[in-house]
Amino acid sequence: MYTRKNQRDLTRTEKRRLVDAILKIKRSGRYDDFVAMHREYYVMDTENRSRPAHMTPSFFPWHRRYLLEFERALQAVDPGVSVPYWDWTQDRSTTSSLWAEDFLGGNGRPGDRRVMTGPFAYDAGNWKVGTGITDQNWLTRNFGRPGRDPVSLPTADDVARALKDPVYDTEPWNSVSTEGFRNRIEGWGIHRVRPVANHNRVHQWVGGPMAGAASPEDPVFWLHHSFIDLLWDRWRKAHPKAAYLPGRKPDAPGRERRHVFGLYDPMPPWNVTPRALLDHSKVYRYA
Repeated sequence: MYTRKNQRDLTRTEKRRLVDAILKIKRSGRYDDFVAMHREYYVMDTENRSRPAHMTPSFFPWHRRYLLEFERALQAVDPGVSVPYWDWTQDRSTTSSLWAEDFLGGNGRPGDRRVMTGPFAYDAGNWKVGTGITDQNWLTRNFGRPGRDPVSLPTADDVARALKDPVYDTEPWNSVSTEGFRNRIEGWGIHRVRPVANHNRVHQWVGGPMAGAASPEDPVFWLHHSFIDLLWDRWRKAHPKAAYLPGRKPDAPGRERRHVFGLYDPMPPWNVTPRALLDHSKVYRYA
């Protein structure tokens, strides 16, 4: 069993080893495979096909497995590496150590939003954004989306409200579910009920590829989702009797029956069920 640490507690050596492992799987082409997978399974609830990853109850277990697969790829390069988490309720500044030159690099420059600092800057020669993602080859960021429609990071109170919800998810099991922990954290905005929140709001705040289906193009994606996974862990400990819902596929004839994954329904592409991913305690823990 290994430990996932808060990124602010990483040593200089731990940061370097993590960055080096990410760059190695990028050079091998494996990193781009992870981006392609996320794009494939980023299915909107307006589409007439299964959606295991987003706008769905399986949001948490799907991303847990996805993160584990990425972590295993890193550990094949360096067995001592794990994916730290970014607690964006605490590290909220554009100058946090997360964005330092020796870690993830900083914001995009004015104008084209091109990231110019850190190991993932295009000019460093290590990071080329995949074709079909943007019109350019470089990573972009737009912290806070300043201008007409600025966005702020979620707060500790935002997370606390979500953690208090005793129900995992509710009908219609998609982006317009008004109750339930899953959508309170995933954060799809519901007209006249609540704005875009938590998970989704962080993606918006970072900007660039993080604001779309190709969000893993920015390595901060993994640290963000490590924290999302930690929040699921905290919710389950706070509500030990609460079950993953739906326990089975929704009843026919509703269209969601074909698109939503119940507790024992195998999720693509790994053919693993949400049930198999409820407990991570034998694999990793959070510091």
